[in-house]
Amino acid sequence: MGQKRLLLAAAASACMAGAAGAAEPIKVGLIEPLSGSVAYNGQSVVEGAKLAAKEINDRGGIDGRPLELIVEDGQCAPANTVNAAEKLIQNDRVSVLIGAFCSSATAAIMPVADKYKLPLVTGVSSKADLTEQGNRYFFRAAETDALLARAFAKIMARDLKLKSVAYIGVNDDWGRGGVAEFSRDLTELGVKSTLVDYFDHGSTDFYTLLTRIRAAEPDGVFVAAETQDGSILLKQAKEMGLEAKIFGVGSWATEDFIKLTGEAAEGIYAAVPYASTIPGDTNRKFVESYAKAYRKQPGKYGAAGYNAVNIVAQAIDRADSTKAEAIREALAKTDYEAPNGHYRFTPKGQAYGFSAVLVQLQGAKPVVVATSPVEAGQ
Repeated sequence: MGQKRLLLAAAASACMAGAAGAAEPIKVGLIEPLSGSVAYNGQSVVEGAKLAAKEINDRGGIDGRPLELIVEDGQCAPANTVNAAEKLIQNDRVSVLIGAFCSSATAAIMPVADKYKLPLVTGVSSKADLTEQGNRYFFRAAETDALLARAFAKIMARDLKLKSVAYIGVNDDWGRGGVAEFSRDLTELGVKSTLVDYFDHGSTDFYTLLTRIRAAEPDGVFVAAETQDGSILLKQAKEMGLEAKIFGVGSWATEDFIKLTGEAAEGIYAAVPYASTIPGDTNRKFVESYAKAYRKQPGKYGAAGYNAVNIVAQAIDRADSTKAEAIREALAKTDYEAPNGHYRFTPKGQAYGFSAVLVQLQGAKPVVVATSPVEAGQ
């Protein structure tokens, strides 16, 4: 009789497991650049997002339902990103959108999210005015260009003893925004601007631009660039013997960037929302999980994907629903402990409570030299 009960219990357990495995997934759309000059970075976002989804599903999913990520390549191009969003919403029937990396691409799908009344979360796009457009369905789980400039311009001017700076950036919303914010704040601190110039995504020849910078004789060079463009630029700057101190924003505190750039990365400064060397148990566990999954240290974009998926998953769980309006209301009540601090949202959808850091690359590691909290209203 006892053996029969055990067999019945085992059968019931197997049925329950089968039912759980057959539970309808909760679909989340993720749009990132998986091709083109920022593909390194877009792929990092996807890696972090997939790690978060795996951890959520290993814990039983959301109320017993698995979280399914559906990934599309937006190429950081507004038109392609809009097409990807329409496909995810109309064909795949996703409950939430995450994306789309470049600020111009995210700006392009904000009206799409509003049209369909579907929540859109970005963990990357930092152009300051995105959260000033009154879009109720848009949430930014990231810093802004303005925040990084206000937090670190004074430290850079003082510690690097800057008297003059040349500003260069990729010619898109993010690059122009970063140059505008840092040049404004450093100018207010008495630092002279000697040159402002831009380059296109995917550029491979920076010699002419670097020649102009050298002729301007600045103490420092501010650069807004991602992994591929930035690594080529820095190697060519070292080859030309450019002696100005280099600092900026982008994916500079990442293992991919340091490997691609080699010895030319030594000593540069980067203002970032996340570095693998941030102290604390939450970050230590994240770094261990990421390294186990991908055999490398996470950078700002791996953390961005990880945080965005966790924020969305917690909102769906809190809403106890996959209806868009319920998720939107739950996102507004976000209270998420991340590897880089605590995330909440202002009424405009701007995250605050986490920390940004200034790092210097030393011995192929991002060493944290300053930390600044991201507060509401910044």
